[in-house]
Amino acid sequence: MVVPPAPPPPPMTEEYLAIVAGFHLKAKIRILLFDIQRIYYPLLAAFGVPMNLVTIMILSRGKCGLSKCVTRYLVAMATADLLVVILDLILRHIPIRYREQFIFVYSIPLCNIHAILLYAATDCSVWFTVTFTFDRFVAICCQKLKTKYSTERTAAVVLGTVTVLSCLKNIPWYFMFSGWYVLANDPWFCDLYHTNYTSLGWAVFELLHYILTPCVPFILILLLNALTVRHILMASRARRKLRGHSSGESPRDPEMESRRKSMILLFVISGNFILLWAMYMVALVENRIGWITRHVGIPVFVTELGYMLQQLSCCTNTGIYAVTQTKFREQWKNVLKYPFVVIVKCSKR
Repeated sequence: MVVPPAPPPPPMTEEYLAIVAGFHLKAKIRILLFDIQRIYYPLLAAFGVPMNLVTIMILSRGKCGLSKCVTRYLVAMATADLLVVILDLILRHIPIRYREQFIFVYSIPLCNIHAILLYAATDCSVWFTVTFTFDRFVAICCQKLKTKYSTERTAAVVLGTVTVLSCLKNIPWYFMFSGWYVLANDPWFCDLYHTNYTSLGWAVFELLHYILTPCVPFILILLLNALTVRHILMASRARRKLRGHSSGESPRDPEMESRRKSMILLFVISGNFILLWAMYMVALVENRIGWITRHVGIPVFVTELGYMLQQLSCCTNTGIYAVTQTKFREQWKNVLKYPFVVIVKCSKR
């Protein structure tokens, strides 16, 4: 029996070759990014935990020249960032990248509880930034409301309310996820109940979750900052005219100097949040829409890069305070000098 010859392979069209080349390029970028994450995440954790702890300690002492109201917001933001570093970076992303060393995690049925705590801490980190932005907007633009709203007591009430709402909002994750880890980000790090893969109700819940954090905060921060800039520019012109120096070099204005420092701190913190969370937000929303509409979302490496930038945002506020606040920088130097001072004192004894 004569075996018929095999049919010839399909012609290698330019379109086919482009698709194959694009697939291989995405795979190579993804592998390279995973290798980078194995170094990046442990280093970020090694810096993020002590930096946030020292920031909390310095700000809590109240010797940075900031009002008690602002101090409460900054301490709350640093605390939330520290929790995100622990719950997300250390207990989620590092085990995923070092799966062989964390194989024991598969036998710990706590993933749904971990998810609630992680998402609640993330919500607090984001919404504390929004509440701080709103407080600075009131302090700069609403002088009549400032004395009632921009107080330590109001800050405590606002931060407590945000914390409680963030915890309540994320309770449904307990019922969406099972207690078992999968050690992957495709797209969840917990094992999902099979009925929830195709459930429209759960898909809508997750999409709303990502809209509330961080889509809505993006819009609020941009809006509040735009209104703050507009008010500051108008106030600057009015003060120059009242002081009789509408042209030429004006003398030092303590009031405008104070507003300028508040504006710099506000805009740097807000800008840092928007810059480092933008890719993460787009990736999560696009992937969730892809699950609903059954179309291929953005490449996996874009999502992973978004995770990397989002984790970085939880470790940068210390540097922001050091750059923008002179007294904070002095306190930070004292902390760094303290071990050497103790060694010198002990050696003299």
